[in-house]
Amino acid sequence: MRISARADYAVRAALQLAASREDGPLKAEAISDAQDIPHKFLESILNDMRRGGLVHSRRGGNGGYRLARPAESITIADVIRTVDGPLVSVRGVRPPELSYTGPAESLLPLWIALRSHVREILEGVSLADVASAQLPDEVSALTHGSDAWANP
Repeated sequence: MRISARADYAVRAALQLAASREDGPLKAEAISDAQDIPHKFLESILNDMRRGGLVHSRRGGNGGYRLARPAESITIADVIRTVDGPLVSVRGVRPPELSYTGPAESLLPLWIALRSHVREILEGVSLADVASAQLPDEVSALTHGSDAWANP
C-alpha cells in the first residue's frame, strides 16, 4: 500500500489542528510552517477537507481552520478517504468490482483481505489517538516485531 504525499500532508495538517484545538482556528500558514507542508498544496488539501466535512474555515483576522468534529471522532481513514478516495484500490478500481480467472482467481480474496486489514487499522485510530501518542494496543503491537521496521 502506498500513502500519497497528499494523504500524509492531510493527516499531518489534521493532527496539527487536533493538537491546537483549544487555541482556536489555525491559519494555513501556521499549519504549513509547523508541518513543513508546501503552502499552496496545503490550501488545496484544506479545501478538500472542508468540502469533506472534516474542517471548518473562517475568514478574517481571527480566522483560520479548525476541526469540524472532536478529534476523537475523526479517524485516520476519514482523512485519507477525504483527500485520496478509497483506502485500497487495484488499478484505480475497488476490489469488489474486480474479477479474475484461472490461476489469478485467488487474487480477489487476497485484495479483499488486504482492504479489510487496512480498514481495521486506519478506522481504529483517531486523530486524538495519534496526537496524544496513545495508539491502540492492537496497532502498537504490530510495530514490535523485528520485521515490522525492516525494508525487504
